Amino acid sequence: MSKKITRIVLTGGPAAGKTTLISRILKEFTQEDGWKVVIIPETATELISGFGIGPFPGCMSMLEFQYFVIEDQLHKERLALKAAETVPEEKVLIIYDRAVFDDKAYISDEEFRTVLAHFGKTEEELLAGYDAVLHLVSCAKGAEFAYDYGNAARYETVEQARTIDDRTIRAWSAHPSLHIIDNSVDFEDKINRAIAAIYGVLGQEVPDVEKRKYLIAMPDVGTLAEKYGALSSEMMQTYLITANPLLERRVRQQRSGTEYLYFFTEKRVGEDGKRWVTERPISEKEYIRYLMESDLTLRAVRKTKYRFHYAGRAMEIDVYPFSKERAILFVYGDGEKTAALPEELEVLKDVTGDAEYKNRRLAAAQQL
Repeated sequence: MSKKITRIVLTGGPAAGKTTLISRILKEFTQEDGWKVVIIPETATELISGFGIGPFPGCMSMLEFQYFVIEDQLHKERLALKAAETVPEEKVLIIYDRAVFDDKAYISDEEFRTVLAHFGKTEEELLAGYDAVLHLVSCAKGAEFAYDYGNAARYETVEQARTIDDRTIRAWSAHPSLHIIDNSVDFEDKINRAIAAIYGVLGQEVPDVEKRKYLIAMPDVGTLAEKYGALSSEMMQTYLITANPLLERRVRQQRSGTEYLYFFTEKRVGEDGKRWVTERPISEKEYIRYLMESDLTLRAVRKTKYRFHYAGRAMEIDVYPFSKERAILFVYGDGEKTAALPEELEVLKDVTGDAEYKNRRLAAAQQL
C-alpha cells in the first residue's frame, strides 16, 4: 500500500469550534485504525503568546506581523510534510489549524501578494498545497449565545467576529474544495458535518453517529478479538469541581496505539435545556494539573473500549473494572431497525438515554 497524505485546513472566524473539531479528529482517526494525524498549531497565536510579538501599539503593524506569521507557517508546513512522509503509517492526515490564506483576511489583497512574493510564493501555488479547506462559521453568526464559551480571554466583539469570519471566507474562496460548516442546527451537528466532510475528502463512507445503548452480559473479549477483529483502547475520565451547576468540566486520558492522548471538556446547559459541549486536546502536564481539581465526590471512570464491525454496523463494548458480570454495548446505525448481533452477546436491556448508565452516574455509583 502506497502512503496517502491528505492535507486539510481548518479555518473560520473567532469561536468557530476548530479546537473541538481537532479533538474529534484525534479520536476519530486513531493509530489502531492505521492513521497518523499531524497537527499544525495556529501560528499567529504561537507568535503572540510564545514570543510576545504581534500587531500591538509600539511593536509592529499588522502588515509587518504577517511577514513573521507567513514565514513561520511555511516553515511548519514543510516540516509537517516531511514528518508525514517519514512516519510508518500509510494513512496520514495533516491538519492545519489555520493556514497561510487566513492572513489574507487581515491585510489587503495587494499586500498579501507582496508578502508571498517576498518568500517566492504565489497564491495559486499555495492553494494547490491543500487538499481541502473546512471553514467553520463563527458562533457570532447564528449561535451568539455561545460566543464566549471556552475562551474567557476572547477580545473580539460579536460584530468584529462576524467581519473576520466574512473576510476569512473571502480569503479562501478560490480553493476548489472549500466546505462551509454553519451553525444551522446545533454544535454537535456542526462537528458531525465537519467530520463527514473530512470522510468525503478521503473518499470514505461516513460512519453512522446514531446509536443505541444496551446493558449486556460480560462477553469473552478474547473471542471478539479473534472472530471479529475487535480493537481495544483504554480510557479514564475524571470529573472536575465547578461552582456553576450548569457547567460540567472533565478531563480524559485515552490510549491511542503506543501514545496517550489527553482532552479537556466543558459541557454547558443553556436556559432552554440544550447542551453545548466544547473540547480541546491538552498536554500531559496540563492533564496532571487539571487532576488537582478533581471532584472528590466522584470516582474516575476507567474503561476499556472494544471496537469492531458486525453485519455492516459499527459496534463498541465498554468494559469497566468495577463490573465483572456486565458491560455496555453501543450499536451504531438506524435506531429504528433492530440490529443483528454476534451470537456471543447477550443483551440484558436497552438503556439508551437512561441516566443510570451515563458516565457521571457511573462515576458516583461504580456499578452496572
